[in-house]
Amino acid sequence: MADSVPILWRDERLLVVDKPAGVLSVPDRSAGESSLPELLARDGFSVIPVHRLDRDVSGAVLFALDEQMRAALELLFRERAVKKTYWALAQGVVRPADGAWHFPILEEGAHSRVSALGHKSLTRYRTLESLRQASALEIDLITGRKNQIRLHAAHAGFPLAGERKYARGKDAKVRFRSRRVALHAWRLALVHPFSGAALEVEAPLPSDLCELLDRARRD
Repeated sequence: MADSVPILWRDERLLVVDKPAGVLSVPDRSAGESSLPELLARDGFSVIPVHRLDRDVSGAVLFALDEQMRAALELLFRERAVKKTYWALAQGVVRPADGAWHFPILEEGAHSRVSALGHKSLTRYRTLESLRQASALEIDLITGRKNQIRLHAAHAGFPLAGERKYARGKDAKVRFRSRRVALHAWRLALVHPFSGAALEVEAPLPSDLCELLDRARRD
């Protein structure tokens, strides 16, 4: 891992960074390893988390730099006013090529599952590239349930490459081996709570996912 976390955008109140895969978004004493805020503290940033990504997911993460911004950003997330766009590589040829998954999700501790007892959940997707045994997808996360994209994709029959948590039974057949789940927080878009300026930040696809996509194209 690089010594410094890549900074995608910053001002005096807000910071967006490119989280490497394998790094915790928030501190976890039981894990016994450095988290993203702790790594940023070494670079001189005192950050306040307002959302998170799974450990194995890379990409854009937004932090507040003061309490007023924390409250303002948390309100934007509650109002679903932060647009979150992801890149993913799903196993199989996704059909229909563009669409939405509406499966209700019940959150149970560290896991989630599709259940009629769960909360309404919505994931929209668009196929960027349809390959012989995989699909590169652009995904808009409309609701924000735990592990929503991973769970929805697996339940639809198209688990993400590298999925180990939710791919079971016939869905667990490995077509492309990946050291981690092939999911990347690609873009964040919002209106800055204090300046009113439109802010859109993109995290480039990391090298391991570029290599995975190249392998899928060659298969």
